[in-house]
Amino acid sequence: MHIGVLGLDFHLPGCASLKEKRSRLQRLRDKFGRAPNLAVCESGYQDVHQRARWDIVAVASSATVVERALGDVETWAQERLDATLIGVEREMLN
Repeated sequence: MHIGVLGLDFHLPGCASLKEKRSRLQRLRDKFGRAPNLAVCESGYQDVHQRARWDIVAVASSATVVERALGDVETWAQERLDATLIGVEREMLN
């Protein structure tokens, strides 16, 4: 069993409310929150309008599958969200 954790830090320029912040980032949970091998949560800056931290945990029998899944999330978030990705952390747990 292989476990990987991906931490994504976002800046949301021009975001004026927590409601707007959550609506701009909701697509991340909608896209990946239903995947059977991923868990997605907002994990930091919950009360700050223009910053967000999300953690994604992937579990699979292969480290390659975990790394591919986390890479897909990172690429998608960078290309598709209305937020600037300003920090990425990855950790593999075995």
